[in-house]
Amino acid sequence: MAVKLLEAAGRAANRAQDRCPWPRISLVTCSYQQGRYLEQAIRSVLDQDYPALEYLVIDGGSTDGSVDILRRYETALAFWVSEPDGGQTDALIKGFSRSTGEIMGWLCSDDLLLPGALRAVAAFFLAHPSVMAAYGNALWIDREGRFLRAKKEMGFSRFVFLHDHNYVPQPSMFWRRELYRAVHGLDPRFDLAMDADLWERFSRVTRIAHIPRYLSCMRFYAEQKTRRRRLEADQEDQAIRCRNHPATGHPLAARALRLAARSLRVAAKALAGGYTARVPAAYLDWLEERALGNTER
Repeated sequence: MAVKLLEAAGRAANRAQDRCPWPRISLVTCSYQQGRYLEQAIRSVLDQDYPALEYLVIDGGSTDGSVDILRRYETALAFWVSEPDGGQTDALIKGFSRSTGEIMGWLCSDDLLLPGALRAVAAFFLAHPSVMAAYGNALWIDREGRFLRAKKEMGFSRFVFLHDHNYVPQPSMFWRRELYRAVHGLDPRFDLAMDADLWERFSRVTRIAHIPRYLSCMRFYAEQKTRRRRLEADQEDQAIRCRNHPATGHPLAARALRLAARSLRVAAKALAGGYTARVPAAYLDWLEERALGNTER
């Protein structure tokens, strides 16, 4: 596996040296009954005007007007479908199985990409051909799309990730196709922590890099699946920790590891400026212009 990843890094290095065109980015959006937010998500991707975009939307058979939105944008989509599926992870697996891009990522239908995100991601991978996965920072927004707070992150620490929490902002994470294949992709057994499971398996075989730039917006509202099913999400997170460190199944050991990881996270995030981050005014203006309360008037 490690040899294959090194070979992939070598091919990426050759691309950079030859000044090849922008790498193809495959982005999948999964959605179900999210017609209120879907068009904003789609527009945030298409407005990137990225020249090598492969954008796929997998809808789970919505009846809330989502299909009309998808038909409106179908000429700009590489693929879309609206049919019953096995949930979010199943939809993502379906989308990625149809994708062909060198770089991959996903955007949930209630999240947004910030302007220039895809070019920033592509430029980072071209400039760092040995990097197989990387994530950027994000902004928290409310249900209407208005700014709540910044999520400026520390670099990746497997220890913190496993023993504190999954702090990687999912829509700001991108990776090379070779890595996705090497770890056998998403695991359909995870319905809520499918991202944490995938990042953990990435981190077993490669170094996950950090892009010091805001790339996406994550919506925070009461109806979110991960908030409504918090107990199940915690159980899936715990399963990921325990398979790597059986000691986390023992309360005293788990508390000690969590305390150490939390202390390290607070220190590292403080050094990265995560607690005093200032968001570029252009992003705040962009969000305000697109807030649902404004666009629906």
